[in-house]
Amino acid sequence: MRAADVPEYVQDGVVDCGITGIDLVRERGADVQELLPLGFGSCRLEAAVPEESRAESFADLAGVSVATVYPRLTKELLPVDVTLVDVTGSVEIAPRLGLADAIVDLVSSGNTLRTNGLRSLGVLLESEAVLVARDETVAAPFAAMLRAVVEARRHRYVMLNAAESALPAICKLVAPRTPSVLPLAEKGMVAVHALVPSAEIWRLLPQLEAAGATSILIVPVERMSA
Repeated sequence: MRAADVPEYVQDGVVDCGITGIDLVRERGADVQELLPLGFGSCRLEAAVPEESRAESFADLAGVSVATVYPRLTKELLPVDVTLVDVTGSVEIAPRLGLADAIVDLVSSGNTLRTNGLRSLGVLLESEAVLVARDETVAAPFAAMLRAVVEARRHRYVMLNAAESALPAICKLVAPRTPSVLPLAEKGMVAVHALVPSAEIWRLLPQLEAAGATSILIVPVERMSA
């Protein structure tokens, strides 16, 4: 089914839970609970104007016409009153066709805006894929499984060897998680196992080495098994 229809299917009880975009849930005003951001499909709802426009902020849009497929969110999130031009696609060409003075649309890289001679005035909403449900209790077991997967994708499992004297510095680097520390056959040496954020791993490696870590091994969490 279309992502735009998921909020209503969940709200009406046709399904217990669904995956769709935060922007679509809020645009529809669906009576559902957003249980878990899933870490993919990230985008931003932004207001944009032609490059030659004098507008520099949201406040400068007061009274102008704005083309969008998100009329509800545009009305709620823009801090000024505008005339909405409801369109169903190709929002970015509306100013060039004389249909509107500005647009409100989803942006990921910003390339489409630049290609059409538009510049952003700012972000109205950050969006990504989200798990939604009408009844949190019913969806809780499934949400727990998905949460484990999302957390695994955001982290890496690091294994390293170090002298016991280096433990305070290493533990500080991998904080706030408490690492597992195992004694090695060589006296005074330990093995350290820790979960660290994927985004931080390449910054951490030289710091761990400087703190005394050796034989560092990085493993995707999903490759680990009991």
